[in-house]
Amino acid sequence: MNSRTRTPAFVPAPEEPPAPAPGEPPAPAAGTAPTRAPGTTTPAHPLAAPPGDATRIALAEQLLTLLRTTTTEPRPDEQLEALTLAVAADLPVLLWGEPGIGKTAALTQLATSLDLPLTTVIASVHEPSDFSGLPIVGEDPAVQGVPMAPPQWAVELVRAGRGLLFLDELSTATPAVQAALLRVVLERRVGTLRLPPAVRIVAAANPRASAADGWELSPPLANRFVHLYWQHDRDVVVRGLGGVWPRAELPTLVPERLPEAVAFARDAVCGFLKVRPTLIHRLPSSETRRGGAWPSPRSWEAALTLLAFGTAASASREVLGLLVRGAVGDGPGLELLAHIDRMDLPDPESLLADPVSAELPARGDLRQAALEAVVAAVGARPQRERWEAGWAVLVRALETGTPDVVVAPATALAALRRDDWEVPEAVERLTGLVGLSRRAARSVSRAVASTGAGRPTPVSR
Repeated sequence: MNSRTRTPAFVPAPEEPPAPAPGEPPAPAAGTAPTRAPGTTTPAHPLAAPPGDATRIALAEQLLTLLRTTTTEPRPDEQLEALTLAVAADLPVLLWGEPGIGKTAALTQLATSLDLPLTTVIASVHEPSDFSGLPIVGEDPAVQGVPMAPPQWAVELVRAGRGLLFLDELSTATPAVQAALLRVVLERRVGTLRLPPAVRIVAAANPRASAADGWELSPPLANRFVHLYWQHDRDVVVRGLGGVWPRAELPTLVPERLPEAVAFARDAVCGFLKVRPTLIHRLPSSETRRGGAWPSPRSWEAALTLLAFGTAASASREVLGLLVRGAVGDGPGLELLAHIDRMDLPDPESLLADPVSAELPARGDLRQAALEAVVAAVGARPQRERWEAGWAVLVRALETGTPDVVVAPATALAALRRDDWEVPEAVERLTGLVGLSRRAARSVSRAVASTGAGRPTPVSR
């Protein structure tokens, strides 16, 4: 192939710089760097960082690291103990509290203490399909069906095999999202994926009045949670801001007490519901209360589980109260706790059989309940020997405790006397007490009557 030589294009010669004015330095030649006068610096580029900024940022990060470095200590904290016990029982927990009260911080600290990876999902910014799954059409939908693909956060939880799923801002989730959460909370299913047994579910919500665009929880979703109302403790906050927070620890279950704990929880719940069958299922009438804890067979099962765990862990009455009320509501929960107290009362027949050495509860309300049970037992089988034994039990109570709790049972027992029954000597020791109580009551009545009589009668005009 023949090649032709191209003639180079015309390139103009560089122009000579203009001559400098008198007294000015000559301009630099083309292609050379400009000269600087001695003692001057080149101005920095407007987008370049000033010298030393990297050092300042590093110092700021160092200060933030020191501020974020805290430690924990074993310290009694009833609401934190209730939270960890419910998490150990594998029950979904919902923390209620005003904004900024520390719900998210408590869950973050819980995950760190239990060494569980924390997965936070803000319900209000997700669609229902993010919890029920997205339909994926395969090669042959008529044969294989259309599976529901789970979201990434669920896949990562399954891959980890364990973790703490934190559903935040639950009260800002729309009703459609709440409906999609039903299977996640109860069945641990996200689409076609089942979360591992070692994944625990905890949620947090603000009351509707203080939630951004808040909704009341639907009754089906609310009834799946154990509701704990988070409050700040002054000492915990002050010590925590000083760098030391309470340590969240799973309860220590005593192996020997496990069968006993299960039997006790079943006896307590079943015995209570036998005498209060109307509380087996009671849907509240107001919308706000339906979004909290209320009694149903499902929530009674949760209360039974919490009682068993609390008993096996030797939890305090206060912690058990938080958990039981958080499962079935305040009213039914308090009634169950009162029923449990009465379960520990001595058998009235045993007290009547040996009144001299009768062991009565030390707590005043329980002692009075035991004495009332003795009177009721005598009334059920009124016999002279049992009636006299009842007075002996009351004398024993007077000798070992305060006299206040004896007055009402003594009055009721005296009303059971038959005409042919002689008054036993033990009654003489109680006559003064009962008479004094009656005289005091009459004195109060007279004082109230005289006060009312001494008031001027208003003149009608």
